[in-house]
Amino acid sequence: MTFRISQIAIAGALAVASSPLAAQDTDQLREELAQMRAEMNAMSERIEALETELAETEAAATAATAQASMALATAETASAQATEARVEAEKGPSIAFKGAPQIKGENGWSFKPRGRLQYDAGTISVPDSTGVVDGFGSEARRARLGVSGDMPGGFGYKFEIDFAGNDVSVTDALISYETGNTEFQVGQFNNFQSLEELTSSLHTSFIERAAFTDAFGFERRVGAAAIFKGGDVLVQTGVFTDNMEDLSNKSWSADGRVVFMPKLGDAQLHLGGSVHYTDIEDGDTVRYRQRPLVHFTSERFINTDRLAADSEFGFGVEGAFIAGPFHAAAEGFWQNVRMPGAMENPTFFGGYAEVGYFLTKGDTRGYKGGKFDRTKPANPVGEGGMGSLQFNLRYDRLDLNDAMVVGGTQDGFLASLVWKPTDWTMLLANYGRLEYTDAVFPTATGDRDYGVDAFAVRAQIDF
Repeated sequence: MTFRISQIAIAGALAVASSPLAAQDTDQLREELAQMRAEMNAMSERIEALETELAETEAAATAATAQASMALATAETASAQATEARVEAEKGPSIAFKGAPQIKGENGWSFKPRGRLQYDAGTISVPDSTGVVDGFGSEARRARLGVSGDMPGGFGYKFEIDFAGNDVSVTDALISYETGNTEFQVGQFNNFQSLEELTSSLHTSFIERAAFTDAFGFERRVGAAAIFKGGDVLVQTGVFTDNMEDLSNKSWSADGRVVFMPKLGDAQLHLGGSVHYTDIEDGDTVRYRQRPLVHFTSERFINTDRLAADSEFGFGVEGAFIAGPFHAAAEGFWQNVRMPGAMENPTFFGGYAEVGYFLTKGDTRGYKGGKFDRTKPANPVGEGGMGSLQFNLRYDRLDLNDAMVVGGTQDGFLASLVWKPTDWTMLLANYGRLEYTDAVFPTATGDRDYGVDAFAVRAQIDF
């Protein structure tokens, strides 16, 4: 704009200068032109100054607007957070459903009722001339109610009572404390004998656990334990007295178990070993015996009877593999009894090997924390599926013959079919052929080597 005004002024000045009438007053015109140039330069500088001031004012206004927008956004965010916090505070404890309501409160509090009901029925077939009562039998195998949960500071608790068999007994009653990778437990709980024993009765593949676990007296005991979990390694160790029902006495035991449980792609490997020592009170005895697969009969076809003992020493090895629908597991356990005086110390053996396969697509056996865990059907009943269906085979051996003790041997050939309609329900059918050597009950001809057939079904629900 300044350049155009200057052009017009110069053109006008030239026009005047070129006029004959202005020739006589050139000096005056030059002075006027110089004065005009000075005024126009001053005007141009003023215009430029005003344009600069205008730009600065616009920039300041833009910055102020941006700051106001940011302040408004911050205020809105703070208001939303305050509203969310108020809603959360007013909401109270959260309730989830895991078979039963699980309530979680502030600061690590949680509470969950728990329970299970297992009802068994079946038959056993024994050679008639043994005189042993056989045929149909049934029982409520387990009927438990309890609670479990967490408390602030890393503490936890579990308490459970069993009402089966017209009797009331405490199963689990423990307090735990967890810090980092280490957990401490005190109370009554399952000490660390084997994979089969530590796997919950809710998740076993057969109606009863392997014969050696019951024969060698594996049970919950009162004691204190430490458990370390680091990556693929699990270490469990503890010192125990006896079951609550048998206290108080002066016997004590120490148990230790180590498990290596790496993932191999999508497959799970389990390798473990355990050692056990029990110091037996003077004058006490031990006895090893076992039923023919099912629990609803009281008959034991192999039995060492009462043995005087100073102590027991046992050690076991265990292995398992899970790959998709397939699983395999095997264990061996040796139980040595130290007899008083010069008597020879017998060593008894128990073990099993099994394989299993899911006939339904997408299902696999559960595994967690060094033991088998809950199977969760990929397509449960109620969601368009039929649940999971699993077929299992097992060979189970128990040998109670050694040194001068003749307790007999039991070789079990077992098959089971397990149907889980949902995560929390199960129907199981189990057949077993038990072959005996040196059985307790002879036939009419004195034969102690014969077979027994057992068939049973179980209906189960838990929460």
